[in-house]
Amino acid sequence: MKQRRLIPIVVVLGSFVLLGISQTASASIGFVQRAGTHFALNGVPFYVGGVNNHYIAWASQQEVDNVLNDAAAMHFNVVRTFISVVRGSLDGANPTIWNWNTFGDPSNMGMEGTYHAYWDATQAKLAFNDSASGLQKIDYLLKKANSLNVKVLISLNDFWAYTGGIQQMRAWYGSTDKYTFFYSDPRTKQDYKNWVSHVLNHVNTLTGVAYKNDPAIFAWDLMNEPEVSSIQLAQSWIGEMSTYVKSIDPNHMVASGSEGFYGGQGGSDFPTELTLPNIDFGTWHSYPIYNNITPAQVIDRINQHCATASAVQKPVLLEEFGYSAANSNQAQVYQSWTDAVRNNPNCAGWIVWRLTSLEANNAYPRDNGEGFDFHKDSSQTSTILSNEALMMQQHVQNSATMTFTPTHVSASPTATTMASRNSGHAAAS
Repeated sequence: MKQRRLIPIVVVLGSFVLLGISQTASASIGFVQRAGTHFALNGVPFYVGGVNNHYIAWASQQEVDNVLNDAAAMHFNVVRTFISVVRGSLDGANPTIWNWNTFGDPSNMGMEGTYHAYWDATQAKLAFNDSASGLQKIDYLLKKANSLNVKVLISLNDFWAYTGGIQQMRAWYGSTDKYTFFYSDPRTKQDYKNWVSHVLNHVNTLTGVAYKNDPAIFAWDLMNEPEVSSIQLAQSWIGEMSTYVKSIDPNHMVASGSEGFYGGQGGSDFPTELTLPNIDFGTWHSYPIYNNITPAQVIDRINQHCATASAVQKPVLLEEFGYSAANSNQAQVYQSWTDAVRNNPNCAGWIVWRLTSLEANNAYPRDNGEGFDFHKDSSQTSTILSNEALMMQQHVQNSATMTFTPTHVSASPTATTMASRNSGHAAAS
């Protein structure tokens, strides 16, 4: 894409001065962008203290309101979710491989008739559900988030079959291969591109704004936790699809959504992935119970990933993490992890798994047994996470010089500088 001319401007905000941050007069207004190892919003450093919630992509409007109101009240500035509810054909000829026809308790996969994409048996191809039981659910989510000044990080699909995701899409073609087929077969690759194009160009029925132009969206994950049979195939697919997303939507940042492993586990090699030109920031997920590590080792991994951020000069986001409430020290562990992110000058933020809120029956959902759910209440865990999210927002006051890279310039963008009078953060790096 042709590079736009940089127009230097000066913005005075409280205790810091930000320099040279705009391309055309309003090209980046409202869109979060990357700035060296950090994010920026309208030229102001933007540190992420956020939450995951999976079910707002299919929940009722009242349930969406409950989650987003709680998130805003608890100072979370980003909410992450997935658009990944995929079915077989509506007539059942091409079967749905997961338990779609479920109702009640959306947190525990009560889909309430929602699906975003399906197999059109008459035309033998991918089809989209733009109705009130499909993407209009996302329309309401984005409208509500925008009213609360909460950003939404959206994964464009899911590796796992809990809501169909890419496993349903490869099953359309009779494949049972979880780790190679979807990423290599020309039909599924084109299906993914068609899906991306449809979502990004979809015009919100409530606001009239196409998703690709909606500043309520923080960024796009290509997929939640893509696991691939080889590093080479993973990097090829991520490179191709991130470039495709950027060709349609130059406004928003793009990440892979991967678990951020080093050395090839799940096809992931974090430093290699982060150097891809149209990947704006790195993601990684951490669960001691599943990764077979201790809470202290998570801090080691925080520092390892943020050291990679420094080397590549792109942000890195701890995009999922969880530690069971069955552990009496859950709150203290969460505080140690979020403190480690905030105190590392090359870390950009965190998004915890997961906030749940009152459902249609006016009760909190049943925990699925992992012990990761928390609510807006007076519990020690909720209080610490809320306080830590607020401290991430206040962390902007300690920010210093950043290199600003506009996300809508995908080929060798010219950097400008954001400078603060407070040099403490730079000294720490």
